[in-house]
Amino acid sequence: MTEAAFTETSAEPRTEQVPYAHLSIELGHLYMEDYEAGIDGLREHFRRVAPWARAAHQVYADTSGVRTVRVSTCFLVDDYFGPFGSPRTIVPELVQAAEEAGLHIDYLARESGCATADGVDLARLVESRLVPEPTPRTTGFRPPVTDTGWLCNGQRSPAAGTSEAMGEVLAWRPPAENAANRHSIFLDVELWDEKNGRTWSCPFLASVWQLLRLGMLRHFGRRVAVPQPWPDEPPEGWHELPAVTRLSDSAAPFCAYRTFSVLATRFLPIEHAVRNILSQVTVEEPVAKQALERSGAEGVYLPPELVDRVEYAFINPGALSP
Repeated sequence: MTEAAFTETSAEPRTEQVPYAHLSIELGHLYMEDYEAGIDGLREHFRRVAPWARAAHQVYADTSGVRTVRVSTCFLVDDYFGPFGSPRTIVPELVQAAEEAGLHIDYLARESGCATADGVDLARLVESRLVPEPTPRTTGFRPPVTDTGWLCNGQRSPAAGTSEAMGEVLAWRPPAENAANRHSIFLDVELWDEKNGRTWSCPFLASVWQLLRLGMLRHFGRRVAVPQPWPDEPPEGWHELPAVTRLSDSAAPFCAYRTFSVLATRFLPIEHAVRNILSQVTVEEPVAKQALERSGAEGVYLPPELVDRVEYAFINPGALSP
C-alpha cells in the first residue's frame, strides 16, 4: 500500500512577484576617496558617465524589440567599509551633479544594505545559494567554501607533499580553469574574512547588489530590500536610510531583466570576481521561473544564465584630463 503525502498549502510560502523594468543602469559607486573633491568631483564623474548611460538605453531600445522601454537608474554608496559624511548633504549634491549632466538618479542604495536589509541577512542568504562548480579529478580534500570563505572557478594547485589518503607524493601543478578556452584564467575569490567577526568582501557584496537589481532574491518567498521613498526629513546617518531609497516618484521599477553598470576601471577585477560568484549561485526555482515567464510574456528574451544578463562599461576617469 502506497502512502499519500499530505502537505498543507499554507506550509509552502508563496513567492512574491517583483515589478520589473527592462534595464537597470548603474551610474556609479561612491566611496570616501571619490567624495574628497566634493561636488566638483561628482560633476566630473557624471559628465563622463552620461554618454555611456544614454548609449546603453539606446542600444537596448534598438535591439530588444520592445516598443516602450522601461529603464531605471541607480547609484551605490559605500557605507560598509568606510562610512563618510551625511546623506543629508551628500545625496542632494549627488542628485544635482547628475541632473547637470542630464541624468536622473532613480534609486540610491547603501552597500551595508547588501549585507543586511530590513532584518534579513542578505549576504548569508546568498551564501546559502552557492553551489560551486564540480572540478574534474578532485577528491574533495579541500574544505568547502562555507568553511574557507574562498570560491574559485576551477582546480587549485595542490600543496606539495604527501597525500595521506592515496599515500603518494603530490608534485606541484598549475591551477586550471573549468571549461577553459585554450588557456586558463584562474580566479580564486575571497568572499569574507573572520578577523574581527565576519566581514564580507567587496566582490561578494557586489554580487548581492547584482542579484537585488535582477530581482533574484527572496526570503521565505517574500521580497527583500524593497525600495522606500526618500524621507521628508533626511537623516544624518547612512544607517538610518533603507537599503534602497527611491528618489523619483516617477521611476521605473528598481529590479530589471538586465543590468548595465558604468564603473571606473579599478572595479574591473572586482566585477570579474562578481561574475565568478554569480556563475555559482543557484536561484530559487520559483524566482527564476517568474522572471522567465514575465519577460516571455512581454516578448523579451532573457538569457538563462545570470552572468549573461549583466553588462558593463568601464571608464578611466583620468584618461582624458590631468
